[in-house]
Amino acid sequence: ESDPFGLVYYPRIVAWFNDTEHELFRVIGYPIEQMIKNDRTTFVMGEIHFRFIGPAAYGDRIVNTITLAEVGARTLHWNCKAKNAVTGAPVSEGKATRVYARINEDGSLSSQVIPVEMLTALQELGNLTHLKTNSGATKLGAER
Repeated sequence: ESDPFGLVYYPRIVAWFNDTEHELFRVIGYPIEQMIKNDRTTFVMGEIHFRFIGPAAYGDRIVNTITLAEVGARTLHWNCKAKNAVTGAPVSEGKATRVYARINEDGSLSSQVIPVEMLTALQELGNLTHLKTNSGATKLGAER
């Protein structure tokens, strides 16, 4: 999804990041949907910033890479880059901060310390690359 000038519809960039991050958590054994179901924890968006760099048309294959830039006791800070899978041309880049939180009975959130086992699994994985079209399908690979 892009506008007539080839700029990707902004929520699509956020969805690429979200999909890649969720896939990363599945790969390391912490699927977000299971975290919510089993112990009522999840990572919520604390801050997000993306900028457009180059065009992408509907149907273009996009490679999205996320890199864990910094780890706090309760936060994960990601660097994100998207590029055209065929040409390698950059499409977008940005940063996102996730906060580990417990979902309380009343639906409110309380930040929590990220479990050591989860941090270890994250640090052992390395960077994550997620291949998508500007409209759908995915493939996955981890870079070390």
